[in-house]
Amino acid sequence: MRTAFADVSAAPLTDLLSLAGRHAVVTGGAQGLGKAIAFRLAEAGASVLIGDINADRAQATADDIAARFPVRALGVAMDVTDADSVRAAAATASEEYGGIDIWVNNAGIFPSVPVLQTSDGTWEQVFAVNTRGVFNGSREAARQMAGGKRGGVIINIVSTAGFTGTAPGLSAYVGSKHAVRGMTKQMALEFAPLGIRVLGVAPTFVPTEGNMAAVAAHTPAEESDRAVAVMTNNLIGRIGTPDDIARVVLFCASDMSTIMTGSTLLVDAGQTI
Repeated sequence: MRTAFADVSAAPLTDLLSLAGRHAVVTGGAQGLGKAIAFRLAEAGASVLIGDINADRAQATADDIAARFPVRALGVAMDVTDADSVRAAAATASEEYGGIDIWVNNAGIFPSVPVLQTSDGTWEQVFAVNTRGVFNGSREAARQMAGGKRGGVIINIVSTAGFTGTAPGLSAYVGSKHAVRGMTKQMALEFAPLGIRVLGVAPTFVPTEGNMAAVAAHTPAEESDRAVAVMTNNLIGRIGTPDDIARVVLFCASDMSTIMTGSTLLVDAGQTI
């Protein structure tokens, strides 16, 4: 039986934006985009579980959230490439909070290696984190949401690289993000009868800790500023921030977007026009 999503047209704006009483999981949430996303979801009223490969850093971010907002926050170890690890984190969220309403697949890696120098191991690692990680998270989120009988929303952090080719050296990354965009569409089809929406958010390059580390690892120091300038050339006239992306994720997680599923929203400062 197909679930009809609620018509919230009569709800006041404050209610549409509120996540009070909802429970969120953010993968790769200890720093960068994930941390900014977790903070905005918590500010809107959601309890948040931070899943990250670095458990200590995840807990530190959770402690920071709990100190700033009147919500519960937990940090747990999560390796998105390991289905058992993802399952355990989801079970913790359900046990501690009573369910999962929002799941953000944010964890990702950004290596830059020319095709001819890309090893099998590098290719497989990129797809393991960026693509299989999204599959593992989405599958477990849907199982938990369906079991809770109140549906939910899954948000996949894609990239402008999911729409177009980009800088040399990013073949594996571009391929992985195109795959996530496709999964977003297919999962929206399969999960709609369960009352679950699936949306993608595709950011432009944002100078987070992880992204800047990737630039530094593959770009001579004297060229790093030029490399960032190339990747952030846009119509808005400034470099995007993690919170620019987090606000769009909040829109997707909230009742403001209840008519939407299967779409990937470009948050690209006009770069893909």
